[in-house]
Amino acid sequence: MGFAMLGASGQIIVHDIIPTFFSEEQMAGHSASEMESVTSPGEGEATSGRGDLFASAPLDEKVAEPFYKTEQFVWTLRWTHIHLFGMSMIFIFMGAITLCLDLTAKTRAWLIVLPFVGVLVDIASVWLKGYISPAFFWLHIPGGALFGAIFIYVSLRALWEMWRLGSAA
Repeated sequence: MGFAMLGASGQIIVHDIIPTFFSEEQMAGHSASEMESVTSPGEGEATSGRGDLFASAPLDEKVAEPFYKTEQFVWTLRWTHIHLFGMSMIFIFMGAITLCLDLTAKTRAWLIVLPFVGVLVDIASVWLKGYISPAFFWLHIPGGALFGAIFIYVSLRALWEMWRLGSAA
């Protein structure tokens, strides 16, 4: 699980944090130490190519190219496929751990299924936010809370069963 979390953290840094806060124009020709002094979003820099929550395109703008070649679609697809596969792999491993917990079959089934529901809600919020309304950003909270809470519960429950119950036997 530790390796899965380190891999997910690496993906978050490389594919989310850096592209969100640093556009390609800002990073061109800068060393890593200079990147700390780059202007923050909203200080006059253009936000094209960033694909973050704070960048917005006018709704009345006509797009000449097919929607699947637009910058919004490519960024959304790249972001969601990385998270869909990365987070699903983490919860596949968590499901294997959950199967070994001393719980009822129904409880284990819910603990295995619900993180995937949270991932789907989280991924859907990105698409809905991009193509329906920015208000769908708030779906990140229940989606992330669902898989985050279950991740914490299963992790702590597994450690408790190994250490607390294991020493009583």
